Amino acid sequence: MKHRFTAALERFSRAMLAPLTYLSAAGLLLAAGALLTSTALSGALPLLQWGPVRLMGRILYKCLSAVISNLSVLFCTGLAASLAKQEKHQAAFIALMSYFIYLTAGNVTLAELGLLAQPDGLTGLYGAGQTSVLGIQTVDTGVFGGVLLGLLTAHVYDHTCKKAHRGILGGVFSGERWSFTCMAALAAVLGFGACFVWPPIQKAIAAVTGFIAASGNIGLFLYGFLERLLIPTGLHHLIYMPFQFSSLGGSLTVGSVTYTGAYAVCMTEYTMGLPLSDGIVWMYTGFTKTFGYLGIAAAFIFTARRENRARTAAAMIPLAVTASVASITEPIDFLFCFVSPLLWVAHAVITGGFMVLLHVLHVRAFTSNLLGSLVFNLSAGEQLQNLPLLYLLGLAEILTYFAVFSVLIKAKDLPTPGREAALSADQSPYADPQEVCRFIAALGGPENIAQLGNCFTRLRLTVRDASLLDMGALLSLPHKGLVVQGTRVQLVCGLHAAQLRHALEQQLAEMAPV
Repeated sequence: MKHRFTAALERFSRAMLAPLTYLSAAGLLLAAGALLTSTALSGALPLLQWGPVRLMGRILYKCLSAVISNLSVLFCTGLAASLAKQEKHQAAFIALMSYFIYLTAGNVTLAELGLLAQPDGLTGLYGAGQTSVLGIQTVDTGVFGGVLLGLLTAHVYDHTCKKAHRGILGGVFSGERWSFTCMAALAAVLGFGACFVWPPIQKAIAAVTGFIAASGNIGLFLYGFLERLLIPTGLHHLIYMPFQFSSLGGSLTVGSVTYTGAYAVCMTEYTMGLPLSDGIVWMYTGFTKTFGYLGIAAAFIFTARRENRARTAAAMIPLAVTASVASITEPIDFLFCFVSPLLWVAHAVITGGFMVLLHVLHVRAFTSNLLGSLVFNLSAGEQLQNLPLLYLLGLAEILTYFAVFSVLIKAKDLPTPGREAALSADQSPYADPQEVCRFIAALGGPENIAQLGNCFTRLRLTVRDASLLDMGALLSLPHKGLVVQGTRVQLVCGLHAAQLRHALEQQLAEMAPV
């Protein structure tokens, strides 16, 4: 039982990497767009005020933000394609259509019940428990909805895609079309059900805000802890929004005008040159974004195998820069929140702990992101913040994340990026079709191969009959390691894993009977 669970978790972890492999490039482009459109930088670099440059920056930022803000869609299609055992492109297509149905079912249900929230002029739908995905307003389940639909699609597709019905409708509702029919019905039910199941959970989370506001440093720790912990579910909005945009975050009266919420109060104090009040503690959610993710990335690089560090650094550094410069943390968050829950909990604890430290040490400063922090704090004046201590604590947080994550990863052997063995990046030995054919023969022939897949450095496959494996031939193939567990085979082949999988798929297609 334990083995089956471990195998399932391993398979899920590999599948999660599929939609995330593109986010290093996306994050770097997003950070570039943020820099090109930065008001602070444009004051120092006149070139950035030039219209074409600003236009390019806005295009980059908006386009890549669209990718990041729709990660639920990427997870839905990516998981379905990765986990489906056959015709993966069909599974991905069905997952995408099912997700549209899921969103629309939720939207129609809310509309018919008169429960569609009206966007606030300042915060939009944030804090309302609803969101707009691909232009469809529905209950905000974060990436959880996309992950669930992706998993279900892969499972349903594998069990229904061979189903053939008789009669007049048999030609319409057989095979992949029957898979779609099943998923369409299931997605509609889930979209409908989410409108009733998710709001009570949202209300329970929202009720915690009163306790947070009344509990001093304990409440502040809980505020930071939950704001990070709940990100995968989308429920984190219900934690920080009331403090930043309602009376829970404090109020300030200037003349006849009263400003409510930590965000409005702090910005008014900054604009008018007033001392920053205690309400700024509710704005410290940006502190970890500015500093902490640099330590997380460093830990992933440090704990990667030596041969993988360059590749891991190439993936992690852009994601860390994106978090620090643009305050976009999702690309790196989802690299480990599902596959390493222990690290995710540690992440939330460190976030809450440093928010308390900032408060206890009377640091009152802006911490939105690295550029914003520097610009706002320097322009606010020395009397408004304790800049040396702020950045010393930032360095301390980087070191804390690095130490805690490194120890946990090595002690628990957690499957973080770069932890798998790899070969050199030379020309793949499997570029020769004869080598590929020899590999297929060692696996018992094309009919014995049930499933193909890969992660960064390993070819992973499932055979139908383990007794047909030619272990001598398999061991003689060029590889760095071979693992056989029943019908599951893993071949460690380094950076050539994807190339080998494609070569195998091509050769199997050529060998298939016409």
